[in-house]
Amino acid sequence: MSETKTRIRTKDGVVDAYVSHPDGSDSWPAVLVFMDGLGWRPAFFEIADRLASNGYYVLLPNMFWRSGAFEPFDPKTVFAGGPEMERLRKIISAVTDENAMRDTEAFLDFLAACPQVRDARKVACTGYCMGGRLSLSAAGHFPDRIAAAASYHGGGLATDSPDSPHRLAPAIKARVYIGAAIEDRGFDDAQKQRLEQALTDAGIEHTIETYQARHGWVPRDTPVHDPVATERHWQTLLELLERTM
Repeated sequence: MSETKTRIRTKDGVVDAYVSHPDGSDSWPAVLVFMDGLGWRPAFFEIADRLASNGYYVLLPNMFWRSGAFEPFDPKTVFAGGPEMERLRKIISAVTDENAMRDTEAFLDFLAACPQVRDARKVACTGYCMGGRLSLSAAGHFPDRIAAAASYHGGGLATDSPDSPHRLAPAIKARVYIGAAIEDRGFDDAQKQRLEQALTDAGIEHTIETYQARHGWVPRDTPVHDPVATERHWQTLLELLERTM
């Protein structure tokens, strides 16, 4: 495996990113990974590495770059609420759909210019928590470049907000997979029904599945990490990529 860190210039500044891919001089299908709301950290580098070990060129950008350097978050402390949760919310608020999609255009251009990427017109993306929303939004904003989009314990996928991702359904051309958490206020039953209707009306091949796991179950450093549900996540994600890429 080859793992490196790089920097990608966007319209608004320079983003740190983690790149992982198999060893060798071959080329591989590209997967763009959108991190969760706890930040760019080793638990996500591990997710990128496992994806790469299955034959993909993986790009994991730091979506919190606009906030500059800050003290890393302890997931257990954040999940307990209080001042750390408030500090985190302030940083997350800087990641608007508008600026995240400007960044995403630069990420896709980076992949298109990379000789180790096979067919950059057919990129997949996956996201977690905050990143689940960004993954679905990317599919709607870049329909001719995103071929598959997954979201795991994503929030805000089908809200009343004007920029809710479900409103982009008519533009999406990707296969879509949504892995929802139980008892998740960020993606409740009403949102599931709204997203299901939007994707069905748009004729998008999709699956919405509710896992018997809590919001945040995939990264191994969260207090709600669920190994069994995480393996189910890997099964569904790799099946989506294999079918599409």
